[in-house]
Amino acid sequence: MTKLKPWLPLIGIGVFAVLLLVVAPAVLSMHWINNLGKYCCWAIVAVGIGLAWGRGGMLVLGQGVFFGLGAYTMAMHLTLETAGPGSLPVFMILYDPSAPLPAFWEPFRSDAFTLVAIVLLPVIVASILGYALFKRRVKGAYFAILTQALAVALAVLISSTIRETGGDTGLSDFKYFFGFVLDDDANKIMVFMIAAALLIVCLLVVWQLGRSRFGELLIATRDAEERVRFLGYDPANIKLVAFVVAAVMASIAGAMFVPIVGIITPAEIGASASILMIAGVALGGRASLFGPALGAMAIGWGQSSLGSSWPSGWIYILGLVFILVTLFLPMGLSSLSGRAKSLVWRSRTAATAPAAASAPVLEEVKK
Repeated sequence: MTKLKPWLPLIGIGVFAVLLLVVAPAVLSMHWINNLGKYCCWAIVAVGIGLAWGRGGMLVLGQGVFFGLGAYTMAMHLTLETAGPGSLPVFMILYDPSAPLPAFWEPFRSDAFTLVAIVLLPVIVASILGYALFKRRVKGAYFAILTQALAVALAVLISSTIRETGGDTGLSDFKYFFGFVLDDDANKIMVFMIAAALLIVCLLVVWQLGRSRFGELLIATRDAEERVRFLGYDPANIKLVAFVVAAVMASIAGAMFVPIVGIITPAEIGASASILMIAGVALGGRASLFGPALGAMAIGWGQSSLGSSWPSGWIYILGLVFILVTLFLPMGLSSLSGRAKSLVWRSRTAATAPAAASAPVLEEVKK
């Protein structure tokens, strides 16, 4: 396999940044700006999954947990900001106007606490969960099932706590984003730009990790875990770092999803949502840098376009695409370029082989 020059991915990230941060706001309507912002959030999650699954071999089917942590952290802050100082959120007033604000809500009035919690909460949860699983060498299907079960459990927990979290209806009707009015088109573009910039930063982080010593150890752990352990490294710690980084990216994506979409419900963090995130990564190519992000954006576009106009058929199209990719392109669409290069090389080799074989014969005839 031909190794890419180290500056080629950087050029790709630069082109991607220009398209998102310069071209898109100039040519797209506000409707498509909002949609593209939503796709960027899913792409951020996918970039983290690409690190954990594509390079680390960990099939994380429960990224909805960390997406939900970031989303509900941001939603609680925006809800309190909309309600105003000392006021209860509207949905709490409807259930019990005389009840006090739950104690765990109060810190989320602070901007700084909210931003820190978006990063710190997934680090704590992922560290505890990852340490417990990796130190016991839980992997493969068991790891995937456990992570997905946690996503289901969190969605059920939120659905059952109507008074504290809004239940199945979720949290919505946000009017402000850290002091900026969300109904203003200029502020909507600003929120989109933040989400797009965070996606670029995540791509740079994964690119840097991939070319570092840690990236080599992560791939080695995926391919030959026992050999890595024999060389004196602890595979559990290597996996844990990748798992935590992916969790933080999912939480950041969830936090940006809330002001862009304007609502968060348990349906956005459950098993089906987590599987949809995995589907985008599988479609684009889990082991590549851009594949997970582009695949997630493609799935997001399909869900927004086909899912709204043909909701009964969209799920079948998604299932068919997933089956075809699994059967014929197990490394995703990003592997098409490699296959094309291989076919070109083989055709050139086949074309030059007869000429090389006939050269000695022509020399004999000349003599």
